[in-house]
Amino acid sequence: MAAAAVVFLLPALLASTHGNFYGKSVSFMAPQKNKDGTFEVSIYYRVNGRGTCNNQLPYRCESGVCTDFRSTEAVQTDTDSSGQDRWCQTEGNAIATIPKSSTTFTLSASGCCWPSNVNREANWTAEEKVDLGIRSDTHTFNKCPVTATVASLRVPQNCFSSIPLLAYDPDGDHVRCRFAANSTVGTTLDENECTVKTTGQLGVGVHVFELVLEDYSTKDVNLSYADGTSSVKKAFNVSSGNNSPPFSQISLQFALEILPPLPNCAAGHVQPQFLSQTPSNGNVHHASVGDSFQLHVVAQADHAKIHDFQVSGPLNMTKQFKNDTFGKAEATLSWTPQLGDLRRCVLVCFTAETNESQSEMRCVIVIVTRSSATKGKAVVTCSANQMTVALEKVSMPGIDKNWLKLEDPSCSLTSNDTHIMGTMSFQTCGTKIEDNADFIVFKNEINSFELANTVITRRKRVRIGFSCQFPKTVSISSSYQVHQSNYIFTESSFGTFGYGFEIFIDGNFTTTVAANAYPVEVKLLDTIYMGIQAVSDLKNVTLFVESCKATPDNNPENSLSYDLVRNGCLKDETMNVHPSNSTSFRFEVQAFKFSGNYEQVYITCSVILCETGNPISRCAQGCLKNSARRYRRGFVSETASHYITQGPLKVVRQADPNAAVQRMAMEDNEPFAVSYSAYSSKKTTAEGVEGTMHILSTNLSTVVFVSLFIVMLVVLAGVVGFFARKTKTDDHKTLLVAGWSS
Repeated sequence: MAAAAVVFLLPALLASTHGNFYGKSVSFMAPQKNKDGTFEVSIYYRVNGRGTCNNQLPYRCESGVCTDFRSTEAVQTDTDSSGQDRWCQTEGNAIATIPKSSTTFTLSASGCCWPSNVNREANWTAEEKVDLGIRSDTHTFNKCPVTATVASLRVPQNCFSSIPLLAYDPDGDHVRCRFAANSTVGTTLDENECTVKTTGQLGVGVHVFELVLEDYSTKDVNLSYADGTSSVKKAFNVSSGNNSPPFSQISLQFALEILPPLPNCAAGHVQPQFLSQTPSNGNVHHASVGDSFQLHVVAQADHAKIHDFQVSGPLNMTKQFKNDTFGKAEATLSWTPQLGDLRRCVLVCFTAETNESQSEMRCVIVIVTRSSATKGKAVVTCSANQMTVALEKVSMPGIDKNWLKLEDPSCSLTSNDTHIMGTMSFQTCGTKIEDNADFIVFKNEINSFELANTVITRRKRVRIGFSCQFPKTVSISSSYQVHQSNYIFTESSFGTFGYGFEIFIDGNFTTTVAANAYPVEVKLLDTIYMGIQAVSDLKNVTLFVESCKATPDNNPENSLSYDLVRNGCLKDETMNVHPSNSTSFRFEVQAFKFSGNYEQVYITCSVILCETGNPISRCAQGCLKNSARRYRRGFVSETASHYITQGPLKVVRQADPNAAVQRMAMEDNEPFAVSYSAYSSKKTTAEGVEGTMHILSTNLSTVVFVSLFIVMLVVLAGVVGFFARKTKTDDHKTLLVAGWSS
């Protein structure tokens, strides 16, 4: 069909801010049909800049194109609080009324200027397209995909590998991304994942990107238009070169600044890393009109100060920032949606900022719904393998409490005077499992209907969702006050399992060091008792400790480290493993410190759970002196390796040390940076003997050496005595001869 189109022109968007255009994003609410047959389209856009952002709404509706056009002034939503003007972002809004004869709505723009960049680009262009047909599958207008970025993306040259962009489609359509112009040299685009990846090292400086997002149907869909025409969108086939045109087209522009290299790219070292309390990228949240909605984000950088969180969010979102002296910072983002935000799908993106770099960018989706009174309020309790939901009855005045079902109706719910409750395992009652980059999420929902208020029986269905999520990895703060002993992981084959890692007060392994006693103070050469306990509902599992190493901080990737266990083999001569059951690993090791100005020691172990008795599992292989002999992991017979950390141990120096015994690593012919301090010689005789005997008992080679030394002394004394007696005899003979002569 020949579709009529309406075109908005955005002449020279931000032309007055030469060199200060760092990108933009646009989002559309689903079109609404007015009583007179015209369409109403709400447009939200965000513009990125530095210093002072433009606050003039750039949209303009040409004469005769729109029957009405209402706009608001763009308002600054975020800026660099450090005074360095690294970023700023504004959000603007416009509502356009489109003639009823239109079938598509096109928005075009171009402008100048990008900042000075490696690409040598000055001008930019953008084109958006919205379909105005009614879909046969949803019986309403198509909803465009949404995307956004923070205003300023920065990454050290040697740390850049990819930028995953969130492209969320409210209708569940398949979203593909493509470069709108020539791609940046040294990068490529995964069109299905919407991820920009590097194919080589990018030059230091600003690189600019212009992308287009398009949504394709996952099944055959008919579109019906107000002018009586129709069209068909065939299901998208990635291998086909003859797919139907997309429903819509949305542009995204952003700039990426490549910074000078860092000496260490490990997340949490200088580059901040988000901790487990932070929402994962792509999480979907719901906010209610008139109710305060909050997001809590936490990040840490052990060797840099986080001075702010950069946020790309809706107008009137506030940020409360707090940091501490241990490299950890947090922020609470708050937003109260208004009536005009109802049914809006909003992206909130954020990064943690240091002077040297920034964290990964995460984005979450916030869907605005009606008042929470129509949704119900649920309290969810998560345990290792099940979840319990308690739904407040008073929060559901408009919901039929007599018709409440889980996703699987065969699972029952119980109730009392105040709550409706249900308990289910993660494998029953229709619970669904979602696996994303950071968490495994178990989801279910309670279904009901709105109470009928008329004589008809047609009622709207109400769904009250609830979930439990478990982090795949755990990040530990370097703060002395934080004591982490329990770790929970989830894998599809093994379900949810955990590890406890504790320090014990003695070799009985019954009493652990209290959490408020951390950091645990130890003296050099003291014996430290530690234990790892695996917890799983599965029977016949075996714990295997593949590696354990010490570092001076809680970064297991620190180049300064000392191996206690490697490839399942003990590497420290003072380490002794105590007998225990198949899911425990108990050991002792003598306290040591790292040479230099280091007072702390963290122990990080890599652990695996295996199916007991499986001959091809990693557990069955045991110590591998040749790591090349390791079999490929059996996904059913064992879990992945997981890192667990305990500490810190704070080494207390002995008074007036006057000697040191350096332990050298014989492996790889390289010395480890570990030192032991000997006891002071300023002691009583008894203390000196006891101290000497303690030192001698700690090292067999020392005992052998001292024994040989003593033997040599005895032999030497015997030789000296023999020659002394011989000399005396000779002298006596000389005197006798002299006496006879005289």
